[in-house]
Amino acid sequence: MKHTISLLVENHEGVLSRIAGLFSGRGYNLESFTAGPSVDPSMTRITLVCGGDDQIIDQIKKQLNRLIDIIKVVDLTESPTVDRELALVRVKAKSGARGEIFQIADIFRAKVMDVASESIMLELTGSSDKIDDFIALLEDFSILEFARSGIVSMSRGKKEQRGPSAAKQ
Repeated sequence: MKHTISLLVENHEGVLSRIAGLFSGRGYNLESFTAGPSVDPSMTRITLVCGGDDQIIDQIKKQLNRLIDIIKVVDLTESPTVDRELALVRVKAKSGARGEIFQIADIFRAKVMDVASESIMLELTGSSDKIDDFIALLEDFSILEFARSGIVSMSRGKKEQRGPSAAKQ
C-alpha cells in the first residue's frame, strides 16, 4: 500500500541526502520525493510517497524521527488531504491533430505552455489519477517527453459540525 508522509525539517545542507540515505540503506523504495520551502524559511517541507505494509511504514517513521534535523513526521495516508502533482507533457502535434489535442487539454483544464512547428507542451496540475488519465489520452499522439513533480500533500482543515447533531454536543 502507498503511504504519504509529510516531514518538516531544518533547512540545512545534507538533510535531503540523509533522508535519501536512510531509504536506500535499508532497501525502502521512494515512489515520490518533493521538497520546498515552508512558511518559516529556516524549515523545509518534504512530502514522501513510499510503499510497504504497516510494519515497514512504522519502521520508516521511527527511523525518520531519529534523524537530528527532522522536526515533525506525519503519516497523511488515513487523513483527509489535498494532494496535487504537476506534469509537463510535450506531445507530437502535426497540424491535423492540434485541434484534438487542444480539446483534450481543455477538458482536463491543462495550459498550453509552448507551441512549436511539430509539438505542443502542456501543463497540468491535479491528482495523480488525473495526470495518469491525461497522459493515457495523449499517448495516441506520441508523447515526446514528460516530467512529473511528485506529490505535494496537506491535510484538510477541521470543519465545524453543523445541523441537529452539532447542537447535542
